[in-house]
Amino acid sequence: MMTELSAGFLPLTDSAILIAAREKGFAEAEGIDLKLVRETSWANVRDKLAVGQYEIAHALAPMPIASNLGLTPFDTSFIAPMALGLGGNAITVSNRLLAAMQECVDFTIMNAREAGKALAEAVRARQAEGGKRLQFAVVHPFSGHNFELRYWLAASGVAPDRDIEIVILPPSLMADALATGQIDGYCVGEPWNSVGVDKGAGRIIATKSSIWASSPEKVLAVRESWAEENTETLHALLRALYRSAEWCGQAGNHAELAAILSAQAYLGQPSRLILPALDGSIVAREGEGATPDFFQPHARAATFPWQSHALWFYSQMVRWGYVGHSAANAEIARRSYRPDIYRAVLSAMKVPVPSANSKVEGALRQTIAVGASSQFLYLGPDGFFDGAVFDPDRLDAYINSQKD
Repeated sequence: MMTELSAGFLPLTDSAILIAAREKGFAEAEGIDLKLVRETSWANVRDKLAVGQYEIAHALAPMPIASNLGLTPFDTSFIAPMALGLGGNAITVSNRLLAAMQECVDFTIMNAREAGKALAEAVRARQAEGGKRLQFAVVHPFSGHNFELRYWLAASGVAPDRDIEIVILPPSLMADALATGQIDGYCVGEPWNSVGVDKGAGRIIATKSSIWASSPEKVLAVRESWAEENTETLHALLRALYRSAEWCGQAGNHAELAAILSAQAYLGQPSRLILPALDGSIVAREGEGATPDFFQPHARAATFPWQSHALWFYSQMVRWGYVGHSAANAEIARRSYRPDIYRAVLSAMKVPVPSANSKVEGALRQTIAVGASSQFLYLGPDGFFDGAVFDPDRLDAYINSQKD
C-alpha cells in the first residue's frame, strides 16, 4: 500500500532532489506516492505546512528556526531532518548598476571580495550625488538569501537598511522586476539569475558559494508532531531522498535532470537555463570562469543537517534584530535541525555520515577526508569570503563580534 505525501515547493533548481525522487521512482520504491505542489511564495509553503495541507516541504534553511522561535504567524514546531543540497544562489545586478560599479573599481566577476568592494564604491558615489538608495530583492526575510546578502554587504562596507534597501519578492518575479527597473539587484536561487541574464536585464556578479563555500540553502521541513507520529514514513522518505540526491549529483544525469525540471509543472523554464547550475557552468558572460561548486546536491555531506548551520543562521537573526539572543533561543535554533534522525536512517544504509552534529564553519580551505560512521567522508572547502570563522562553541563571542 502506498503512502501519499503532499509536498509544497518553489520553482527552483534546488528542488531537484524532491522532483527527481518522484520522477525517477525513488519515492515509489519506498512505498511513497509523492505529490508535489508548485507554490509562488515561501509564505505559502510555510503556512500550508503549518496548518497541515502539506506533510513535508522544500523549505528555506532558516525557516524552521524562525518558526520555532515564534517569528512566524502560526505556533507550529518544524524540524529539518535533512538538507536538500549546498549552494545554488547568486547575486545579479542591473546593467546600469554594473556599469556604475565598473566605473568605480575594475573588479573580477564572480569574485565576492572584489565585487563587494566595487558595490561599496558605487554606493558611496551614489550617496555623494544625493541619489536614491539602491534596492535589492530577496525572497523572504528568513532566507539564506537575506542573510548571505546582508553578510556580504556588511563585510564589504555597505550597511544593509541604511545604505541600501532590501525588499521581498517571489523568485519568479525577480528577473522581470530587474528588467523594468523596479529593483537594482537581487539574490535568488537558480534558474532566476540565468533568466535575468537571458533577458538582458543584468549580470551575475557573485555566487553563494563565493560568499560562503559549501553553505546551506534549502532543507526538508516537516512538522515535529508529524515526524513523531509517522516515524517509519519519514525514514522511508529520507532513504528515497538520499538515493535521489545521489542520482542528482552524478554528472551523467544532469542533462536528463535539467529536462525533468524544465517541465511546466516544475520550473517551467528551458533546460538550457537550468543546466548551468547543475554542471557548474554558471557564468556571467562567455569566457568568465565556470563555477563547479555552485550547487552540490550530494557531495560533501550536502544532505546532512548540520546544527552549526542552524546556529549560524540564528546568529544572523540576532545580528539583524529579528530575535534577542539567549541560551534558550540558541538551543531552540540548534534543535530545529535533527542530525540524529538523519544519522539513524542513513547509517542503516551503510552511508558515511558525519559523527559530529556541528563543525567549525569557514575553517576548511580545501577538501579533506574526515571520519564518518562508515568509510570516509569528504568535506570542504567551506570558507567565508572575508576569512572569518564561525565556531558554534563560541556563539556568544561571534555574536558580540558582529555588533555595530
